[in-house]
Amino acid sequence: MIRQKLCDDLTSLTNVTQPRALVCDECVKTGASWVHLRTCQTCGGTHCCDSSPNKHATKHFHRTQHPVVASAEPGERWVWCYVHEQMAEY
Repeated sequence: MIRQKLCDDLTSLTNVTQPRALVCDECVKTGASWVHLRTCQTCGGTHCCDSSPNKHATKHFHRTQHPVVASAEPGERWVWCYVHEQMAEY
């Protein structure tokens, strides 16, 4: 099996930022709902995933270029790099 080397955005993480609250910051402002949550590892904002109607985590990446999010779902321990389209468990 060939293993892909993880990108520098993922290997440079020393701590994984946990969500301040289990809500999508943007959905709360508009009264929208979400499916799953992701926490930005640059600014700490928590946003909804691409399965959610508003896809705020991906919109946040496109707006800010913050490359890495972590799952904010209880029991899930993974991070995703938007730039390199790589996932890693922690």
